[in-house]
Amino acid sequence: MGTVIVEGSGGGGVAPAGACAEAGHATIRTKSGNNARPANALQRVIMSDTTTRGIRVEVESEYLADRSDREKYFFAYHVRISNVGSESAQLVSREWIITDADGNVETVKGPGVVGEYPVLDAGESYRYTSFCPLPTSLGTMHGSYTMRTRSGQTFEASIAPFTLAVPGVIN
Repeated sequence: MGTVIVEGSGGGGVAPAGACAEAGHATIRTKSGNNARPANALQRVIMSDTTTRGIRVEVESEYLADRSDREKYFFAYHVRISNVGSESAQLVSREWIITDADGNVETVKGPGVVGEYPVLDAGESYRYTSFCPLPTSLGTMHGSYTMRTRSGQTFEASIAPFTLAVPGVIN
């Protein structure tokens, strides 16, 4: 059985082993009306891409060798949330399901992302980066964002599964 961790929206600090830490750990937080990447952005492969009711969620991950050791492997995940629909929506909460290579599952729930509650009008996008420590060199994440429309209706925007892997672990 997994562990449920509820994160606050502020602060920083150290995340529990295996738990993704969003609050206070963003390195990229932008809201824009276009799809252009900054010229100096690292080129990564989109590992997860899904759209629910006009909210598109794309996620890329990368191994952070400089923060990792043999007991804990750190991974960054870069998220882009785009409103490709016609209705404005605000992100109000998140839920992540993290599975390590040993089959251990943790659920992380919390308000907003990186301490923010972005409102996305049609054509806008929001980016942020966070990280996830794992006890194994391989794992997966998936989940959802709870979104609220201007009319007060809520829905779950799916986050498709993506892999967290030390380079060379997957052949």
